[in-house]
Amino acid sequence: MTATSTPAPPGRLDRLLGGIERVGNRLPEPFILFALLTLVVAVVSTVMAAFGVAVAVPGRDGVTAIRGAFSGEGVEFFFTGLAANFIGFPPLQTVVTIMLGVGLAERTGMLSALIRLAFRNAPRSLLPYALGFIGVTGSVMSDSVFIIIPPLAAIVFKAAGRHPVAGLLGGFAAAGAGYSTSLLVTSLDALFAGITNGVAATLPDAGTTVTPVSNYFFNIVSAIVLGLLAGLVIDKIVEPGLVRTGFPRDERPGDGTGPDAPPVDAEVTTAERRGLRAAGVTLVVLTAAVLVLALAPGSPLRNETGGYLPTSPLLSSVVTLVFLAFFVPGLAYGIVAGAIRRGADVPLLMGQALKDLSGFIVLAFVLGQFIALFAWTNIGAWLAVSGASLLEGIGLTGYPAILGFIVLASVLNLFIVSGSSLWTLMASVFVPLFLLLGYEPGFTQAAFRVGDSATQVMTPLNPYMIVLLTFVRRYEPSAGLGTVIAKMVPFVVPFWVSWVLILTAFYFLDLPLGPGMGIRVAE
Repeated sequence: MTATSTPAPPGRLDRLLGGIERVGNRLPEPFILFALLTLVVAVVSTVMAAFGVAVAVPGRDGVTAIRGAFSGEGVEFFFTGLAANFIGFPPLQTVVTIMLGVGLAERTGMLSALIRLAFRNAPRSLLPYALGFIGVTGSVMSDSVFIIIPPLAAIVFKAAGRHPVAGLLGGFAAAGAGYSTSLLVTSLDALFAGITNGVAATLPDAGTTVTPVSNYFFNIVSAIVLGLLAGLVIDKIVEPGLVRTGFPRDERPGDGTGPDAPPVDAEVTTAERRGLRAAGVTLVVLTAAVLVLALAPGSPLRNETGGYLPTSPLLSSVVTLVFLAFFVPGLAYGIVAGAIRRGADVPLLMGQALKDLSGFIVLAFVLGQFIALFAWTNIGAWLAVSGASLLEGIGLTGYPAILGFIVLASVLNLFIVSGSSLWTLMASVFVPLFLLLGYEPGFTQAAFRVGDSATQVMTPLNPYMIVLLTFVRRYEPSAGLGTVIAKMVPFVVPFWVSWVLILTAFYFLDLPLGPGMGIRVAE
Protein backbone atom coordinates (compact mmCIF):
# COMPACT_ATOMS: atom_id res chain seq x y z
CA MET A 1 0.00 0.00 0.00
CA THR A 2 1.37 3.41 -0.95
CA ALA A 3 0.14 6.95 -0.75
CA THR A 4 -0.09 7.17 -4.54
CA SER A 5 -1.85 3.87 -5.21
CA THR A 6 -5.22 4.06 -6.98
CA PRO A 7 -8.00 3.11 -4.58
CA ALA A 8 -10.13 0.16 -5.57
CA PRO A 9 -13.80 0.79 -6.28
CA PRO A 10 -15.96 0.40 -3.16
CA GLY A 11 -17.33 -3.09 -2.69
CA ARG A 12 -20.45 -4.29 -0.90
CA LEU A 13 -18.70 -4.34 2.48
CA ASP A 14 -17.44 -0.78 1.97
CA ARG A 15 -20.95 0.39 1.10
CA LEU A 16 -22.39 -1.43 4.11
CA LEU A 17 -19.87 0.10 6.51
CA GLY A 18 -20.42 3.51 4.93
CA GLY A 19 -24.16 3.17 5.53
CA ILE A 20 -23.58 2.12 9.14
CA GLU A 21 -21.30 5.09 9.66
CA ARG A 22 -23.83 7.54 8.20
CA VAL A 23 -26.67 6.16 10.31
CA GLY A 24 -24.53 5.95 13.44
CA ASN A 25 -23.29 9.51 13.07
CA ARG A 26 -26.86 10.69 13.36
CA LEU A 27 -27.13 9.28 16.88
CA PRO A 28 -26.59 11.88 19.60
CA GLU A 29 -24.06 11.49 22.39
CA PRO A 30 -25.11 8.99 25.13
CA PHE A 31 -26.03 11.77 27.58
CA ILE A 32 -28.32 13.47 25.06
CA LEU A 33 -29.62 10.09 23.84
CA PHE A 34 -30.80 9.03 27.30
CA ALA A 35 -32.13 12.48 28.10
CA LEU A 36 -34.28 12.18 24.96
CA LEU A 37 -35.28 8.61 25.86
CA THR A 38 -36.31 9.80 29.32
CA LEU A 39 -38.50 12.43 27.68
CA VAL A 40 -39.96 9.79 25.35
CA VAL A 41 -40.79 7.55 28.32
CA ALA A 42 -42.44 10.52 30.05
CA VAL A 43 -44.63 11.32 27.04
CA VAL A 44 -45.52 7.71 26.23
CA SER A 45 -46.36 6.90 29.84
CA THR A 46 -48.66 9.92 30.05
CA VAL A 47 -50.52 8.88 26.89
CA MET A 48 -50.82 5.26 28.06
CA ALA A 49 -52.05 6.36 31.47
CA ALA A 50 -54.68 8.57 29.83
CA PHE A 51 -56.01 5.51 27.98
CA GLY A 52 -56.03 3.46 31.20
CA VAL A 53 -53.45 0.88 30.08
CA ALA A 54 -52.72 -1.74 32.74
CA VAL A 55 -51.05 -5.12 32.91
CA ALA A 56 -51.33 -8.21 35.10
CA VAL A 57 -47.81 -8.91 36.38
CA PRO A 58 -47.24 -12.49 37.57
CA GLY A 59 -46.74 -12.50 41.34
CA ARG A 60 -48.68 -9.27 41.92
CA ASP A 61 -52.25 -9.01 43.10
CA GLY A 62 -54.65 -7.34 40.68
CA VAL A 63 -53.42 -5.31 37.73
CA THR A 64 -50.61 -2.78 37.51
CA ALA A 65 -51.60 0.49 35.86
CA ILE A 66 -49.25 2.64 33.80
CA ARG A 67 -48.48 5.89 35.63
CA GLY A 68 -48.07 9.08 33.63
CA ALA A 69 -44.96 11.18 34.16
CA PHE A 70 -46.79 14.40 33.24
CA SER A 71 -49.23 14.18 36.11
CA GLY A 72 -49.34 15.53 39.64
CA GLU A 73 -47.88 12.28 40.95
CA GLY A 74 -45.23 12.29 38.23
CA VAL A 75 -44.16 15.87 38.94
CA GLU A 76 -43.80 15.00 42.61
CA PHE A 77 -41.70 11.96 41.70
CA PHE A 78 -39.36 14.07 39.56
CA PHE A 79 -38.90 16.94 42.01
CA THR A 80 -38.41 14.79 45.11
CA GLY A 81 -36.36 12.02 43.49
CA LEU A 82 -33.90 13.78 41.18
CA ALA A 83 -30.92 13.60 43.55
CA ALA A 84 -31.87 10.19 44.96
CA ASN A 85 -32.19 8.71 41.47
CA PHE A 86 -28.67 9.90 40.68
CA ILE A 87 -26.95 8.91 43.93
CA GLY A 88 -28.95 5.68 44.06
CA PHE A 89 -27.92 4.63 40.56
CA PRO A 90 -26.68 1.11 41.44
CA PRO A 91 -23.36 1.05 39.53
CA LEU A 92 -22.19 4.43 40.81
CA GLN A 93 -20.90 3.37 44.21
CA THR A 94 -19.36 0.11 43.01
CA VAL A 95 -17.59 1.49 39.94
CA VAL A 96 -16.19 4.54 41.76
CA THR A 97 -14.94 2.37 44.64
CA ILE A 98 -13.23 -0.20 42.41
CA MET A 99 -11.70 2.43 40.13
CA LEU A 100 -10.05 4.10 43.14
CA GLY A 101 -8.08 0.89 43.67
CA VAL A 102 -7.49 0.11 39.99
CA GLY A 103 -6.57 3.76 39.37
CA LEU A 104 -3.83 3.68 42.00
CA ALA A 105 -2.39 0.46 40.52
CA GLU A 106 -2.45 2.02 37.07
CA ARG A 107 -1.15 5.47 37.98
CA THR A 108 1.82 4.08 39.90
CA GLY A 109 2.77 2.15 36.74
CA MET A 110 2.20 -1.30 38.24
CA LEU A 111 -0.23 -2.55 35.58
CA SER A 112 1.93 -1.28 32.71
CA ALA A 113 5.06 -2.89 34.18
CA LEU A 114 3.21 -6.17 34.74
CA ILE A 115 2.03 -6.26 31.11
CA ARG A 116 5.50 -5.47 29.76
CA LEU A 117 7.06 -8.17 31.93
CA ALA A 118 4.53 -10.72 30.69
CA PHE A 119 5.23 -9.76 27.09
CA ARG A 120 9.00 -9.89 27.47
CA ASN A 121 8.93 -13.37 28.99
CA ALA A 122 6.80 -14.86 26.21
CA PRO A 123 8.65 -17.01 23.60
CA ARG A 124 8.51 -15.67 20.05
CA SER A 125 6.19 -18.43 18.85
CA LEU A 126 3.82 -17.93 21.79
CA LEU A 127 3.83 -14.14 21.63
CA PRO A 128 0.48 -13.83 19.79
CA TYR A 129 -1.21 -16.09 22.34
CA ALA A 130 0.29 -14.19 25.26
CA LEU A 131 -1.01 -11.02 23.65
CA GLY A 132 -4.45 -12.61 23.26
CA PHE A 133 -4.68 -13.47 26.95
CA ILE A 134 -3.31 -10.11 28.10
CA GLY A 135 -5.62 -8.21 25.75
CA VAL A 136 -8.73 -10.11 26.81
CA THR A 137 -7.85 -9.74 30.48
CA GLY A 138 -6.80 -6.12 30.02
CA SER A 139 -10.33 -4.80 30.52
CA VAL A 140 -9.37 -4.59 34.19
CA MET A 141 -7.81 -1.26 33.18
CA SER A 142 -11.13 -0.09 31.72
CA ASP A 143 -10.79 2.04 28.59
CA SER A 144 -7.08 2.61 29.29
CA VAL A 145 -6.47 -0.83 27.80
CA PHE A 146 -6.96 0.61 24.29
CA ILE A 147 -4.20 3.14 24.86
CA ILE A 148 -1.67 1.01 26.76
CA ILE A 149 -1.65 -2.48 25.23
CA PRO A 150 -1.54 -1.87 21.42
CA PRO A 151 1.66 0.27 21.31
CA LEU A 152 3.35 -1.98 23.89
CA ALA A 153 2.49 -5.04 21.79
CA ALA A 154 3.91 -3.40 18.64
CA ILE A 155 7.22 -2.71 20.38
CA VAL A 156 7.52 -6.22 21.81
CA PHE A 157 6.56 -7.86 18.50
CA LYS A 158 9.21 -5.86 16.65
CA ALA A 159 11.85 -6.72 19.26
CA ALA A 160 11.00 -10.41 18.77
CA GLY A 161 11.34 -10.16 14.98
CA ARG A 162 7.60 -10.32 14.32
CA HIS A 163 5.47 -7.77 12.48
CA PRO A 164 4.83 -4.84 14.87
CA VAL A 165 1.50 -3.93 13.24
CA ALA A 166 0.25 -7.47 13.98
CA GLY A 167 0.86 -6.75 17.65
CA LEU A 168 -0.76 -3.36 17.33
CA LEU A 169 -3.91 -4.68 15.66
CA GLY A 170 -4.06 -7.87 17.73
CA GLY A 171 -3.76 -6.00 21.02
CA PHE A 172 -6.62 -3.69 20.11
CA ALA A 173 -8.84 -6.50 18.82
CA ALA A 174 -8.28 -8.79 21.81
CA ALA A 175 -8.96 -5.97 24.25
CA GLY A 176 -12.04 -4.72 22.40
CA ALA A 177 -13.70 -7.87 21.08
CA GLY A 178 -13.24 -9.59 24.44
CA TYR A 179 -13.89 -6.49 26.52
CA SER A 180 -16.79 -7.94 28.54
CA THR A 181 -14.81 -10.86 29.89
CA SER A 182 -11.64 -11.30 31.92
CA LEU A 183 -9.80 -13.76 34.12
CA LEU A 184 -10.07 -11.10 36.83
CA VAL A 185 -13.08 -9.42 38.40
CA THR A 186 -13.26 -5.91 37.00
CA SER A 187 -15.20 -2.69 37.52
CA LEU A 188 -17.28 -3.68 34.49
CA ASP A 189 -18.60 -6.69 36.42
CA ALA A 190 -19.70 -4.37 39.19
CA LEU A 191 -21.20 -1.93 36.69
CA PHE A 192 -23.26 -4.60 34.89
CA ALA A 193 -24.36 -6.20 38.18
CA GLY A 194 -25.58 -2.86 39.51
CA ILE A 195 -27.64 -2.14 36.39
CA THR A 196 -29.06 -5.68 36.35
CA ASN A 197 -30.13 -5.57 40.00
CA GLY A 198 -31.56 -2.09 39.62
CA VAL A 199 -33.88 -3.34 36.87
CA ALA A 200 -34.69 -6.76 38.37
CA ALA A 201 -35.72 -5.13 41.64
CA THR A 202 -38.78 -3.66 39.90
CA LEU A 203 -40.40 -7.13 39.72
CA PRO A 204 -41.94 -9.06 42.63
CA ASP A 205 -39.65 -12.04 41.95
CA ALA A 206 -36.28 -10.52 41.10
CA GLY A 207 -34.49 -13.85 40.85
CA THR A 208 -31.05 -14.36 42.38
CA THR A 209 -29.21 -11.16 43.25
CA VAL A 210 -26.43 -10.51 40.76
CA THR A 211 -22.96 -9.84 42.18
CA PRO A 212 -19.72 -8.88 40.41
CA VAL A 213 -18.80 -12.61 40.41
CA SER A 214 -22.14 -13.96 39.15
CA ASN A 215 -20.67 -14.52 35.66
CA TYR A 216 -17.18 -15.44 36.86
CA PHE A 217 -17.15 -19.12 35.79
CA PHE A 218 -18.51 -18.12 32.39
CA ASN A 219 -15.92 -15.33 32.16
CA ILE A 220 -13.02 -17.66 32.97
CA VAL A 221 -13.95 -20.12 30.22
CA SER A 222 -14.64 -17.27 27.78
CA ALA A 223 -11.35 -15.51 28.54
CA ILE A 224 -9.31 -18.69 28.01
CA VAL A 225 -11.04 -19.62 24.74
CA LEU A 226 -11.07 -16.07 23.36
CA GLY A 227 -7.45 -15.50 24.39
CA LEU A 228 -6.36 -18.61 22.48
CA LEU A 229 -8.55 -17.65 19.54
CA ALA A 230 -7.15 -14.12 19.42
CA GLY A 231 -3.61 -15.52 19.34
CA LEU A 232 -4.58 -17.95 16.56
CA VAL A 233 -6.09 -15.18 14.42
CA ILE A 234 -3.04 -12.95 14.94
CA ASP A 235 -0.61 -15.77 14.17
CA LYS A 236 -2.38 -17.45 11.23
CA ILE A 237 -4.42 -14.70 9.57
CA VAL A 238 -3.48 -11.13 10.48
CA GLU A 239 0.33 -11.33 10.49
CA PRO A 240 0.63 -13.45 7.31
CA GLY A 241 -1.77 -11.05 5.61
CA LEU A 242 0.40 -8.08 6.55
CA VAL A 243 3.48 -9.84 5.21
CA ARG A 244 1.79 -10.82 1.94
CA THR A 245 0.58 -7.30 1.25
CA GLY A 246 3.92 -5.76 2.14
CA PHE A 247 2.52 -3.64 4.97
CA PRO A 248 5.44 -1.57 6.37
CA ARG A 249 7.26 -2.93 9.41
CA ASP A 250 9.03 0.30 10.32
CA GLU A 251 7.54 3.55 11.53
CA ARG A 252 7.30 6.32 8.95
CA PRO A 253 6.72 10.06 9.20
CA GLY A 254 3.12 10.78 10.13
CA ASP A 255 0.59 12.45 7.90
CA GLY A 256 -0.17 15.16 10.41
CA THR A 257 -3.53 13.79 11.51
CA GLY A 258 -4.32 12.92 15.08
CA PRO A 259 -2.24 13.44 18.21
CA ASP A 260 1.05 11.58 18.47
CA ALA A 261 0.99 9.14 21.35
CA PRO A 262 3.87 9.34 23.83
CA PRO A 263 6.72 6.88 23.25
CA VAL A 264 6.46 3.63 25.13
CA ASP A 265 9.44 1.66 26.42
CA ALA A 266 9.00 -2.11 26.48
CA GLU A 267 11.87 -2.63 28.94
CA VAL A 268 11.11 -3.27 32.61
CA THR A 269 13.51 -1.30 34.81
CA THR A 270 15.18 -2.59 37.96
CA ALA A 271 13.03 -0.34 40.10
CA GLU A 272 9.90 -1.66 38.40
CA ARG A 273 10.97 -5.25 38.98
CA ARG A 274 11.51 -4.51 42.67
CA GLY A 275 8.09 -2.90 42.80
CA LEU A 276 6.43 -5.90 41.15
CA ARG A 277 8.08 -8.28 43.61
CA ALA A 278 6.81 -6.18 46.50
CA ALA A 279 3.34 -6.07 44.97
CA GLY A 280 3.33 -9.84 44.49
CA VAL A 281 4.35 -10.53 48.09
CA THR A 282 1.74 -8.07 49.33
CA LEU A 283 -0.98 -9.71 47.24
CA VAL A 284 -0.07 -13.17 48.60
CA VAL A 285 -0.20 -11.90 52.19
CA LEU A 286 -3.50 -10.13 51.56
CA THR A 287 -5.02 -13.24 49.95
CA ALA A 288 -3.88 -15.42 52.86
CA ALA A 289 -5.39 -12.99 55.38
CA VAL A 290 -8.75 -12.95 53.59
CA LEU A 291 -8.78 -16.78 53.32
CA VAL A 292 -8.03 -17.17 57.02
CA LEU A 293 -10.82 -14.74 57.86
CA ALA A 294 -13.31 -16.38 55.47
CA LEU A 295 -12.53 -20.00 56.40
CA ALA A 296 -12.38 -19.51 60.16
CA PRO A 297 -15.24 -21.19 62.08
CA GLY A 298 -17.92 -18.65 62.86
CA SER A 299 -16.46 -16.22 60.36
CA PRO A 300 -18.51 -13.04 59.88
CA LEU A 301 -18.14 -13.61 56.13
CA ARG A 302 -20.29 -16.78 56.25
CA ASN A 303 -24.08 -16.82 55.93
CA GLU A 304 -26.60 -17.97 58.57
CA THR A 305 -26.07 -21.63 57.69
CA GLY A 306 -22.28 -21.36 57.90
CA GLY A 307 -21.79 -21.46 54.13
CA TYR A 308 -21.17 -19.02 51.31
CA LEU A 309 -23.84 -19.81 48.68
CA PRO A 310 -26.17 -18.62 47.31
CA THR A 311 -25.51 -15.41 49.25
CA SER A 312 -23.19 -14.49 52.08
CA PRO A 313 -21.28 -11.49 53.41
CA LEU A 314 -18.24 -12.82 51.47
CA LEU A 315 -20.03 -12.59 48.12
CA SER A 316 -21.47 -9.22 49.12
CA SER A 317 -17.91 -8.01 49.79
CA VAL A 318 -16.63 -8.52 46.24
CA VAL A 319 -16.33 -4.76 45.64
CA THR A 320 -14.21 -4.41 48.77
CA LEU A 321 -12.05 -7.41 47.87
CA VAL A 322 -11.42 -6.17 44.31
CA PHE A 323 -10.57 -2.73 45.65
CA LEU A 324 -8.06 -4.18 48.12
CA ALA A 325 -6.59 -6.54 45.48
CA PHE A 326 -5.51 -3.52 43.42
CA PHE A 327 -5.05 -0.84 46.05
CA VAL A 328 -2.74 -2.72 48.46
CA PRO A 329 -0.33 -4.16 45.82
CA GLY A 330 -0.47 -0.84 43.95
CA LEU A 331 0.51 0.97 47.12
CA ALA A 332 3.39 -1.44 47.78
CA TYR A 333 4.57 -1.15 44.17
CA GLY A 334 4.42 2.64 44.22
CA ILE A 335 6.46 2.91 47.42
CA VAL A 336 9.17 0.45 46.33
CA ALA A 337 9.37 1.63 42.70
CA GLY A 338 9.50 5.27 43.71
CA ALA A 339 6.17 6.37 42.22
CA ILE A 340 4.92 7.20 45.72
CA ARG A 341 7.38 9.33 47.69
CA ARG A 342 5.08 10.88 50.28
CA GLY A 343 1.68 10.23 51.75
CA ALA A 344 0.08 13.03 49.75
CA ASP A 345 0.89 11.18 46.52
CA VAL A 346 -1.68 8.46 47.28
CA PRO A 347 -4.84 10.61 47.25
CA LEU A 348 -3.37 12.59 44.35
CA LEU A 349 -3.01 9.45 42.20
CA MET A 350 -6.45 8.19 43.23
CA GLY A 351 -7.92 11.57 42.37
CA GLN A 352 -6.39 11.40 38.90
CA ALA A 353 -8.19 8.07 38.40
CA LEU A 354 -11.48 9.70 39.35
CA LYS A 355 -10.89 12.37 36.70
CA ASP A 356 -11.04 9.60 34.13
CA LEU A 357 -14.45 8.67 35.54
CA SER A 358 -15.91 12.16 35.23
CA GLY A 359 -17.63 11.30 31.96
CA PHE A 360 -19.22 8.20 33.50
CA ILE A 361 -20.37 10.11 36.58
CA VAL A 362 -22.07 12.73 34.41
CA LEU A 363 -23.66 9.99 32.30
CA ALA A 364 -24.78 8.20 35.49
CA PHE A 365 -26.93 11.23 36.33
CA VAL A 366 -29.16 10.79 33.30
CA LEU A 367 -28.97 6.97 33.36
CA GLY A 368 -30.25 7.03 36.95
CA GLN A 369 -33.20 9.22 35.92
CA PHE A 370 -34.01 6.96 32.97
CA ILE A 371 -34.01 3.73 34.98
CA ALA A 372 -35.97 5.25 37.84
CA LEU A 373 -38.64 6.75 35.58
CA PHE A 374 -38.84 3.60 33.46
CA ALA A 375 -39.53 1.56 36.60
CA TRP A 376 -41.86 4.10 38.23
CA THR A 377 -44.15 4.40 35.20
CA ASN A 378 -44.47 0.58 35.01
CA ILE A 379 -43.72 0.68 31.28
CA GLY A 380 -40.91 -1.83 31.83
CA ALA A 381 -43.31 -4.30 33.45
CA TRP A 382 -45.84 -3.79 30.63
CA LEU A 383 -43.19 -4.35 27.93
CA ALA A 384 -41.86 -7.43 29.71
CA VAL A 385 -45.26 -9.09 30.10
CA SER A 386 -46.34 -8.12 26.57
CA GLY A 387 -43.03 -9.29 25.11
CA ALA A 388 -43.15 -12.58 26.98
CA SER A 389 -46.71 -13.18 25.78
CA LEU A 390 -45.67 -12.38 22.20
CA LEU A 391 -42.70 -14.75 22.32
CA GLU A 392 -44.86 -17.50 23.79
CA GLY A 393 -47.50 -16.85 21.14
CA ILE A 394 -45.04 -17.39 18.29
CA GLY A 395 -43.27 -20.22 20.07
CA LEU A 396 -39.99 -18.31 20.53
CA THR A 397 -39.38 -18.89 24.22
CA GLY A 398 -36.38 -21.17 24.48
CA TYR A 399 -32.84 -20.78 23.30
CA PRO A 400 -33.84 -19.16 19.98
CA ALA A 401 -35.08 -16.18 21.98
CA ILE A 402 -31.67 -15.91 23.65
CA LEU A 403 -29.92 -16.03 20.27
CA GLY A 404 -32.22 -13.32 18.96
CA PHE A 405 -31.34 -11.19 21.96
CA ILE A 406 -27.59 -11.66 21.32
CA VAL A 407 -27.97 -10.73 17.65
CA LEU A 408 -29.91 -7.60 18.60
CA ALA A 409 -27.22 -6.59 21.11
CA SER A 410 -24.52 -7.13 18.48
CA VAL A 411 -26.30 -4.90 15.99
CA LEU A 412 -27.05 -2.16 18.52
CA ASN A 413 -23.42 -2.32 19.64
CA LEU A 414 -22.45 -0.93 16.24
CA PHE A 415 -24.27 2.29 17.13
CA ILE A 416 -24.10 2.47 20.95
CA VAL A 417 -20.52 1.49 21.82
CA SER A 418 -20.82 2.34 25.53
CA GLY A 419 -21.56 -0.97 27.28
CA SER A 420 -23.17 0.70 30.28
CA SER A 421 -25.48 2.77 28.09
CA LEU A 422 -26.50 -0.18 25.93
CA TRP A 423 -27.04 -2.50 28.89
CA THR A 424 -29.11 0.14 30.68
CA LEU A 425 -31.34 0.38 27.63
CA MET A 426 -31.64 -3.36 26.95
CA ALA A 427 -31.79 -4.50 30.58
CA SER A 428 -34.83 -2.30 31.20
CA VAL A 429 -36.80 -4.52 28.82
CA PHE A 430 -35.05 -7.87 28.59
CA VAL A 431 -34.16 -8.60 32.23
CA PRO A 432 -37.84 -8.51 33.28
CA LEU A 433 -38.89 -10.24 30.04
CA PHE A 434 -36.52 -13.17 30.46
CA LEU A 435 -37.33 -13.34 34.17
CA LEU A 436 -40.94 -13.94 33.22
CA LEU A 437 -39.73 -16.67 30.85
CA GLY A 438 -37.85 -18.31 33.72
CA TYR A 439 -34.27 -17.10 33.16
CA GLU A 440 -32.05 -15.64 35.89
CA PRO A 441 -31.00 -11.99 35.48
CA GLY A 442 -27.40 -13.17 35.68
CA PHE A 443 -27.92 -15.36 32.62
CA THR A 444 -29.47 -12.51 30.63
CA GLN A 445 -26.46 -10.41 31.61
CA ALA A 446 -24.08 -13.14 30.41
CA ALA A 447 -25.89 -13.32 27.06
CA PHE A 448 -25.58 -9.56 26.72
CA ARG A 449 -21.81 -9.78 27.24
CA VAL A 450 -21.55 -11.93 24.12
CA GLY A 451 -23.38 -9.47 21.91
CA ASP A 452 -21.88 -6.37 23.47
CA SER A 453 -18.19 -6.83 22.71
CA ALA A 454 -17.31 -8.59 19.46
CA THR A 455 -18.70 -6.03 17.03
CA GLN A 456 -17.37 -2.91 18.73
CA VAL A 457 -13.94 -3.28 17.09
CA MET A 458 -15.42 -2.86 13.61
CA THR A 459 -17.68 0.13 14.08
CA PRO A 460 -16.55 3.63 13.09
CA LEU A 461 -18.44 4.93 16.12
CA ASN A 462 -15.86 3.45 18.49
CA PRO A 463 -13.79 6.51 19.51
CA TYR A 464 -10.72 4.35 20.12
CA MET A 465 -10.70 3.35 16.46
CA ILE A 466 -9.30 6.83 15.79
CA VAL A 467 -6.58 6.21 18.36
CA LEU A 468 -5.73 2.90 16.66
CA LEU A 469 -5.68 4.62 13.28
CA THR A 470 -3.16 7.13 14.66
CA PHE A 471 -0.89 4.27 15.71
CA VAL A 472 -1.29 2.48 12.35
CA ARG A 473 -0.42 5.66 10.43
CA ARG A 474 3.01 5.62 12.05
CA TYR A 475 3.71 2.66 9.76
CA GLU A 476 1.51 3.55 6.78
CA PRO A 477 0.58 7.27 6.63
CA SER A 478 -1.98 6.66 3.86
CA ALA A 479 -4.01 4.22 6.00
CA GLY A 480 -7.62 5.21 6.57
CA LEU A 481 -10.43 4.17 8.86
CA GLY A 482 -11.46 1.53 6.32
CA THR A 483 -7.96 0.01 6.62
CA VAL A 484 -8.39 -0.45 10.35
CA ILE A 485 -11.95 -1.76 10.11
CA ALA A 486 -11.00 -4.27 7.41
CA LYS A 487 -8.20 -5.67 9.57
CA MET A 488 -10.56 -6.02 12.55
CA VAL A 489 -13.13 -8.11 10.67
CA PRO A 490 -11.12 -11.40 10.94
CA PHE A 491 -11.50 -11.17 14.73
CA VAL A 492 -15.22 -10.41 14.86
CA VAL A 493 -16.85 -13.52 13.39
CA PRO A 494 -14.65 -16.12 15.19
CA PHE A 495 -15.05 -14.28 18.50
CA TRP A 496 -18.83 -14.00 18.12
CA VAL A 497 -19.36 -17.62 17.07
CA SER A 498 -17.04 -19.05 19.72
CA TRP A 499 -18.60 -16.98 22.47
CA VAL A 500 -22.11 -18.03 21.46
CA LEU A 501 -20.99 -21.68 21.52
CA ILE A 502 -19.61 -21.22 25.04
CA LEU A 503 -22.91 -19.76 26.22
CA THR A 504 -24.73 -22.59 24.45
CA ALA A 505 -22.68 -25.17 26.34
CA PHE A 506 -23.44 -23.51 29.67
CA TYR A 507 -27.13 -23.35 28.73
CA PHE A 508 -27.69 -26.94 27.65
CA LEU A 509 -25.41 -28.43 30.32
CA ASP A 510 -27.09 -26.21 32.92
CA LEU A 511 -23.73 -25.13 34.33
CA PRO A 512 -23.47 -22.41 36.99
CA LEU A 513 -22.37 -19.07 35.51
CA GLY A 514 -20.73 -18.04 38.76
CA PRO A 515 -21.01 -18.60 42.52
CA GLY A 516 -24.71 -19.06 43.27
CA MET A 517 -25.89 -18.07 39.77
CA GLY A 518 -27.65 -20.62 37.57
CA ILE A 519 -29.39 -20.43 34.21
CA ARG A 520 -33.04 -20.75 35.21
CA VAL A 521 -34.95 -19.33 38.13
CA ALA A 522 -35.51 -21.98 40.79
CA GLU A 523 -39.10 -23.19 41.04
